[in-house]
Amino acid sequence: MKAHRVLVVDDEDDMRQLVGMYLENAGYYWREAHNGREALRIMGRDSFDLLILDVMMPELDGISLCKEIRKTSDVPIIFLTAKGEEWNRVSGLKSGGDDYIVKPFSPGELMARTEAVLRRYTRQEQDARVQFGPIEIYEAGRTAAAGGKPVALTVKEFDLLLYLCNHEGQACSREQLLEQVWGYDYAGSTRTVDTHVKTIRLKLGEYGDLIQTVWGVGYKFEVSA
Repeated sequence: MKAHRVLVVDDEDDMRQLVGMYLENAGYYWREAHNGREALRIMGRDSFDLLILDVMMPELDGISLCKEIRKTSDVPIIFLTAKGEEWNRVSGLKSGGDDYIVKPFSPGELMARTEAVLRRYTRQEQDARVQFGPIEIYEAGRTAAAGGKPVALTVKEFDLLLYLCNHEGQACSREQLLEQVWGYDYAGSTRTVDTHVKTIRLKLGEYGDLIQTVWGVGYKFEVSA
C-alpha cells in the first residue's frame, strides 16, 4: 500500500521533528515547512494526503493558511496548538479544519486522530467517485483528476465542471450556468462563465477540449464515443 504523504507545518523545529518521528515510525512519508508561506510554496510543487498545522505561526498563521488552502483544496487538515480555549477550537474548525489536537499530546493520540481523518476522507472519496471519460470527480472530497492526475480547482471551477459533466452532451447556456453554479441572485456578467471555462480548460490540459463551445448558446461537456 502506498504511504500517505503528510506535510507538517510548525515554526518550532523540535515540534516538527517530533511529529515527523511519530509519522515516520507509523510508515508515513512526511515533509516539513517552517511557516504558512513556505507551506503554500511547497504545496504548489507537491501534493499531500494530510496537513498538520500549528495555529500560532509567524508570517501566516494556521487559521489563515487553512482558509487559503480551502479556496482550492479539500485536503484533510489537523490543527496543533498549545491553546485549548474554546474560541480557538471553533475558529480552527470553522476555517475548514477536520480535527484539533492540543499540545502536549501523546504519540497514540496523534496517530489515532491522523488515521481517523484519513480513513474518513478516503471513504468519502471512494463513495462519491464519478467517472466521465478521463475525468474523475470526487463529490464528497470536492476534488478532480484528469487522466489520473489531480487538478487543482477553485470552488466555482469545481462546481462548474461538475455541473457540465452531470449534463454531459447537453448544451448549457451561459445564463443557465450562472443561475445553477453562481446562484439566481448573482449580479455578475456572463463573461464570468467564459473566464472560468477558459481556466478549467487550461487546468485539464490535453482534456480541456472535452468542454466544447456551443456557438450562440454556451458550453457542453462531451466525451467522444
